[in-house]
Amino acid sequence: MPNCRNCGSFVTERYVRVFAPPGLDDVRVCPDCEDKIRDGAGVREARSKRV
Repeated sequence: MPNCRNCGSFVTERYVRVFAPPGLDDVRVCPDCEDKIRDGAGVREARSKRV
């Protein structure tokens, strides 16, 4: 079962196929992560609170 590496939340296999880098089975951040966001090939701190 895939999980978010940042917060541990469950994510679907479909979400992983779309947003995980090639070769990884988990995503680095998910929609539940309020403190981090994807930025190109990396992850960065969110500049503002996400709602």
